[in-house]
Amino acid sequence: MAIRHREKRAAAEVNMSSMTDIIFMLLIFFMLTSTLVKFFGFEIPESDSRTNTPVKLTVNMEKSGKVTVGDRNIASMGDLEKELRNAIAASHEAGTMPTVTIAAEKGVPFGDVTKVMTVCNNLKAVTKIATEPKD
Repeated sequence: MAIRHREKRAAAEVNMSSMTDIIFMLLIFFMLTSTLVKFFGFEIPESDSRTNTPVKLTVNMEKSGKVTVGDRNIASMGDLEKELRNAIAASHEAGTMPTVTIAAEKGVPFGDVTKVMTVCNNLKAVTKIATEPKD
């Protein structure tokens, strides 16, 4: 009679090194896509657009006529241009493309929004209008 040798079976284990890479990539993906811009104090228009842009400079426009750039109140369009020029120049020095986000409250005349867009265009800045995503 021949003696049979037991074959060694490979241990059943799962290599988890690639799993950590996948989880890390998912974490980064959700962190980047979940950053939301919140504008407090008034309601902005809704849109189907899902474009996310980094917010570096924000112009808030309210129905009452109050305009703010960042945290500074603006009295006139001349002051708005000066404030935007300084902020855009600072972002040019940082080596980034200046992007201005316009958050206009529902009911702000579109002519006022286009004036701000014209000022930004003259200063060679990209403008985006902030909207609330539709559900």
